[in-house]
Amino acid sequence: MDDFSISELEEFSGIKAHTIRMWEQRYDALKPNRSDGNTRYYDGQQLRRLLNIVSLMKGDYKISELCAMPDKKLFDLIDKQTAHARQPYWYFINLVIGAALEYDEVNFDKIFSSALLRYGLREMYVSVLYPVLVRLGLMWSTNTLRPAHEHFITALFRQKLLTAIDSLPLPASKEVWMLFLPANEFHETGLLFANFLIRQSGRRVIYLGSDVPFESLKEAVHEVSPTSLLFFLVRKNSPQQDENLILRLSRQFHDQNIFVACEPSRLEETKKIKRVVAVHKLEDLEAVLK
Repeated sequence: MDDFSISELEEFSGIKAHTIRMWEQRYDALKPNRSDGNTRYYDGQQLRRLLNIVSLMKGDYKISELCAMPDKKLFDLIDKQTAHARQPYWYFINLVIGAALEYDEVNFDKIFSSALLRYGLREMYVSVLYPVLVRLGLMWSTNTLRPAHEHFITALFRQKLLTAIDSLPLPASKEVWMLFLPANEFHETGLLFANFLIRQSGRRVIYLGSDVPFESLKEAVHEVSPTSLLFFLVRKNSPQQDENLILRLSRQFHDQNIFVACEPSRLEETKKIKRVVAVHKLEDLEAVLK
């Protein structure tokens, strides 16, 4: 398993480094290893232990009691509380991140099922899955997360969303939405969840997936004649690149409503383009579907 610095433990757990050190000194919570140069580092087991302690902090035990517990006791408590599914969002967020770090699909499946029963797919996506992706993305961008961890957990999210989509009946609506990610866009999780919501609303969906070349999109629109296009902008582009893409789409597709999902800080200028609607949050899409 990979080794982690105390700053990386802070990133993963949300607990300040000086607090982690205090727990070590007062309660013997963690046992860091030492490199040949006497630098402290932690293995995956220590990181999982910290995440388990953090997940149980607002329960019936004091931090001193949790830090003194052996790993098996902590895991048993986590297992018991997950089964009851009465935990707040941060509890599940920490557990999902812990499962990602350990490549633990069995534990992830148990956590996902408990959160799904507790919140339902919509609320779980907004309050658990999306915050996990944001947190993992920040860790990746600051080089505190190995790319394999992010790929592992997003692949599991993808499997669960595809299963949810597959469980919906195929609608016969004349309203057809075509969903895609533009060229060089690869993060499909948001697009898959939009697929679920649109299908659930009774509309047909043509799902093209990620990294769709513009010419391929033109061919698909010509053959299907969808009523609406929806795509996500996740990759960091310059404002000019975003605007050029939106202009190209609006000029090419005259008969479709065009919806673009992105952060609110993007597309300030392109809001003026006709038939292009920016979707900044889940409620925006739900309002359109109503």
